[in-house]
Amino acid sequence: MIRKIILVALCIPLFSSCVTRRLYNELDAQFKECTEERNRLLSEAESLRNESIELENSLNTSERMLATAIAERNRLQIEYDQLAESYKTLEKNSDTAIKAEIDRLNKLKSELNEKSSRVNELENKLAAQDANLKRLKDSLSKALYAFEGKGLTVEMKNGKVYVSMENKLLFNSGSWAVSKEGKTAVEELGKVLAQNPDISILIEGHTDNDKIVGNLGGGIESNWDLSTKRATAIVNILETNSGIDKKNLTAAGRSEFAPISTNSTSEGKAKNRRIEVILTPKLDEISKMLNEI
Repeated sequence: MIRKIILVALCIPLFSSCVTRRLYNELDAQFKECTEERNRLLSEAESLRNESIELENSLNTSERMLATAIAERNRLQIEYDQLAESYKTLEKNSDTAIKAEIDRLNKLKSELNEKSSRVNELENKLAAQDANLKRLKDSLSKALYAFEGKGLTVEMKNGKVYVSMENKLLFNSGSWAVSKEGKTAVEELGKVLAQNPDISILIEGHTDNDKIVGNLGGGIESNWDLSTKRATAIVNILETNSGIDKKNLTAAGRSEFAPISTNSTSEGKAKNRRIEVILTPKLDEISKMLNEI
C-alpha cells in the first residue's frame, strides 16, 4: 500500500509538467497567429489608405479639368466675338477674303457650340450628382434620426457624405464586437446604401491616443489593430445586406492619427473614438466626359 502511494506521488509532477508545457505551446502558437494577422491587417490598412488618397486626387483632378474646360469655352467665346467683329469689317473688302473669314467663323462657331454643349452636359451631370448626394444625406438623416442624439451625425462636405458614429454607440471599451443598438444603426444605414448602388463606401475606424495596455480581446496590441478590426466589424454587418455590392465596400483603420477633437479631455477623446462611413459618388463617367472636352 505504501509503495503505491509513493509511486502516485512521484507521477503527479510529471503529469503537471506535461500539461503546463502543452498549454504553453498552444498559447505561443495563438500569439504567433495573432501577430501575423496584425501584420497583415496593417499592410491592408496601408493599401486602403493609399487607395483613398488616389480617389481624393482623382476628384481634385476632375474639378481642375472642369475649370480648364470652362476657361477654354470662355476663350473661344471671346475669339468668336472678335472674329464676328472682323467679319463685319471684312464685308467691305473682297469676296475672297470675306468667304475665307466666313468659313473660319463658321468652323469656330461649330467648335464653340460643340464645346459649350459638352460643358453644359458636364455641368448638368455635376449638378445632378450633387443633388443625388443631398438626397442621400437627407435619406440617411431620416433613417438614422433615432440615433443622432447618441453620438451619430450625418453631414455633406467636399462632394461626399459622412456618417460618423461614436464608439459609445457601437462598441464597449477595447472591444470590436458591435453592440445590439449599434448593429441596429448599421443595419438601418445599410438599407439606405442598398438603394444607392453607384456610391463607394469607405468605413474608417478611429481611436483616441490612449495606448493599448495589456492584452485586449486576445491579441490586440495597438490602436492600428483595434481601429482596423472595428472598421471590419461594420463591413461584416453591411455585407449581410444583399442589396449592397460588395465591391463598393472598403474597410480601413486610421488609429489615432485623424482626430476631430482634442485628446486632452475625456469629451474630446470620446469624439475621436469613432467609425466614419464616407460615401463617394463614382467619377468614371464624369472623368470620361472631361477627357473628351
